[in-house]
Amino acid sequence: MSQGDHEGMNMTPGSMSMSNSSSNGYDGMNMKMMMHMSFYWGKDAIILFSGWPEQRLGMYVLALFFIFVLALAVEVLSVSPNIRTSTNPIAGATMQAAIYGLKMALAYMVMLSLMSFNVGVFIVAVIGHAFGFFLVKSQALAAANKAAAASSAAASVAAKV
Repeated sequence: MSQGDHEGMNMTPGSMSMSNSSSNGYDGMNMKMMMHMSFYWGKDAIILFSGWPEQRLGMYVLALFFIFVLALAVEVLSVSPNIRTSTNPIAGATMQAAIYGLKMALAYMVMLSLMSFNVGVFIVAVIGHAFGFFLVKSQALAAANKAAAASSAAASVAAKV
């Protein structure tokens, strides 16, 4: 690489700053972008979309809530819905594929959010996944306990007869 190819470029760890000289026709153009390559804490993050949450605390909190809901939805959608045996196999498979596609789209959005390397985003995503898992498993445990209680009640009635 010659000095003329990258004249005026100043690269520091964690950021990329490019200042082009007049030799390439972009006289006075200065382009700066911040790219974090390690975890950091703060509201000044770009999450999913350019300019969002706009370095405002309220928008940052809204972005964190949005990521929490995305992570929770991924866990809730991870439970396959029960398909009735009378359902058309094509319709049942289409429904399951659509739910799976939605779950994967939401999971990728959570992953892309985490690529902002913001600690707040990471914590909220983990809490969202954990709370979603808790909801799914507690509902499954309640259904299992209800079924067990019904079967033991039926067994006790049969034993009395």
